[in-house]
Amino acid sequence: MHSGVIYAALAYTAWGLFPIFFKQLASVNAFEVVMHRTVWSLVFLLGVLAVRKHWAWLGVALRTPRVLGAFVLSAVLLAANWCTYVWAVQNAHVLDASLGYFILPLVNVALGFVFLHERPRPGQWLAVAVAAAGVLWLTVQAGRLPWVALVLAITFGFYGLLRKVGALGALEGLTLETLVLSPVAAGCLLWWGWHGQGALVQADTVTVGWLLLGGPLTAIPLLLFAAGARRVSMSTMGILQYISPTLQLLIGVWLYGEAFEAARAVGFGLIWAALLVYSLEGWWNSRRI
Repeated sequence: MHSGVIYAALAYTAWGLFPIFFKQLASVNAFEVVMHRTVWSLVFLLGVLAVRKHWAWLGVALRTPRVLGAFVLSAVLLAANWCTYVWAVQNAHVLDASLGYFILPLVNVALGFVFLHERPRPGQWLAVAVAAAGVLWLTVQAGRLPWVALVLAITFGFYGLLRKVGALGALEGLTLETLVLSPVAAGCLLWWGWHGQGALVQADTVTVGWLLLGGPLTAIPLLLFAAGARRVSMSTMGILQYISPTLQLLIGVWLYGEAFEAARAVGFGLIWAALLVYSLEGWWNSRRI
């Protein structure tokens, strides 16, 4: 249990610090960053599989249309989530990104109700309603939907749903997803390079180094998360997951100076209240079982 908490906390801390990493790549188009992230993640993951000599699952997955189809869809959702997140960080929307991951647990409740026929308890529905009020408030105050937050929450929510019912574990699933995306990613990188464009041709050595580092920085937190999830309860994971958006919020405000005016604070406050209700309800229910 103790080691599981450490693994999970390290994973969520790494994800919470991601804005600092992607700010180093502000000179590279967000789409190109994701293409590099995909290719170098695959290289890293194939290295892990080679060390572990863990290949048997891959042939089975590629020959099973249902499994392959599900992971093609999850790969598309993951790419959309990555592109939105990198764009948000590079364009001073770190707070909006953090909002998306604060909303995510409550999106998961709604998706579980619709697609998995789960029956949320009254306290969980109350949390969803309060969070919806927070999103509505932010929409009214800004005059537009907080689309960055909603896209991040919805794409990762559906991604998590597919992974929950998927047939592969964390390492195998991410490998298959990056394997699906890599032909497009590698093709784009080669095309840009052939035409004298792209970071590999135009960027300095430090920027290229940051891009290469994106591979292990993508895979390692996920592997830590998988190790932690096997060792701790869901209620504990539910509390730990708030480390990531909290760090993103602090980084956005204190490190990058994004505005956190009173009107926005009210919307965030409603969503934090929803998360408090959600967490306390889950804790209380676990004590009764």
